[in-house]
Amino acid sequence: MFVHVRLPSPRPTSRAAAGSHGVRCRFPVLLLAMVLLLVGTPAHAQLHDVPDRATLAFENVNVLPMTAADEGDAGAVLPAQTVVVSDGRIVAMGPSGQVDVPDGALRVDGSGRFLLPGLAEIHAHVPPGQDPPRELVEEYLFLYLANGITTIRGMLGAPYQLELREELRRGEVLGPRFYVGAPSVNANTAPTPEAAEALVRAHAEAGYDFLKIHPGVPRDSWDRMVEVAREVGITWAGHIPADVGIDHAVATGMATIDHLDGFLQATRRDDLSEDTPREEVFAATDPAKLEALVERLARAGVWQVPTQYLWNHLNGYVDADSLLALPEFQYISEGQRMGYRNQAEQRRRNPEITPASDAAHRAMRQDFLRAAHSAGVPILMGTDSPQLFNVPGFALHREIPLMLDAGMSPYEVLVSGTRAVGEYVASSLGQPGDFGTVQAGQRADLLLVDGNPLEDMARLQDPVGVVADGRWLTREAIRAGLDSIAVKYGDEGR
Repeated sequence: MFVHVRLPSPRPTSRAAAGSHGVRCRFPVLLLAMVLLLVGTPAHAQLHDVPDRATLAFENVNVLPMTAADEGDAGAVLPAQTVVVSDGRIVAMGPSGQVDVPDGALRVDGSGRFLLPGLAEIHAHVPPGQDPPRELVEEYLFLYLANGITTIRGMLGAPYQLELREELRRGEVLGPRFYVGAPSVNANTAPTPEAAEALVRAHAEAGYDFLKIHPGVPRDSWDRMVEVAREVGITWAGHIPADVGIDHAVATGMATIDHLDGFLQATRRDDLSEDTPREEVFAATDPAKLEALVERLARAGVWQVPTQYLWNHLNGYVDADSLLALPEFQYISEGQRMGYRNQAEQRRRNPEITPASDAAHRAMRQDFLRAAHSAGVPILMGTDSPQLFNVPGFALHREIPLMLDAGMSPYEVLVSGTRAVGEYVASSLGQPGDFGTVQAGQRADLLLVDGNPLEDMARLQDPVGVVADGRWLTREAIRAGLDSIAVKYGDEGR
């Protein structure tokens, strides 16, 4: 089952212009819960032994420290470096031959290779519910790591995730650093200011890192949420409720806007009617309104998490067979693949979703991202995995080409998933932002790849190895873990 929340369109906009969410929004928690029911995996021993923190020396390696303003600056690429990691930290870095390598260190040949910070998935999900199958949880975490993702921001919390966060930090479970969003603030959980206040206090007391906003929150509930959140010291991120609107959300302190939410409602031309076809609504951006919006967002410095790849599926006319033939789908269950297929087929039966509306929607969203980037709006990397056709970890590499297509340089894309995430964690979550750059003293979350990703971003897809909080995962270990997942799901139909 799904909970449906009506999203009113700004007048005089047609019902087809209800936004990138379509006319009705289906909360992700329920979609994920349905997927989880289809999976039905039993409990098992841990997918992969958690390696001890190691003393590592990456020798003669090219380093992308991600401290330079752009790729043209001196120091954007540091050749022939030695980087030493110990006890989960980068402890030394400098030209090869000038850095002492501790006795007993594992020496990793970096010749022809590039070392950069581990990537972040800033709109991620792990399995929902109170007690999901542990096997599925560990698979998701491993899929993120296997794709070079060493930090995730979970966008729909549950109590078990608070303990999972601590298990990951203690090194008892293999996976990325985990920042946990609270259970949804939405029309049902915060229908009144009093309910909003109680919810915020409960989430802050439980220890969630931030509040997750879904559609439908009334304006008075929002304003009380803001007051109480400031009092207890917790920030909020996610969707823009229609009653609140993007400008009020920004003015009251929205930390991140995910999915470019609120853009469509704020940028439509004024001459649309209730009968305007969907594809025309998507094509009806008022350039002056868009320019004014992104300038306001840039001045406010509100982070955007675009999730373009997902929304191409959610509001698109997609070919399920072609998508499910992609190699990453061997790493999820048949039940989850069936769930994706069924959702896609339901959408194709909607007469308002046509190839023309799909093309107009994709172009509109790319125009939004292009305008935001051009105006200097800060951007964070995220995908909303494992929503429709987004396999955890792998979806990030599907998102990157869309970011490039919107005018972001390879370096800017990397910033959005490294240094910028550390800045967000420090400024919004009030926690150490000691990651996202390669410097002495930083947390040892690193990604080693063959060749320069600034020349070809596809080089991020098959890491030589990943360092997660000082724990070294080799390409061989990554491939072995992936193979074990593929074999498991390949055996399902036999």
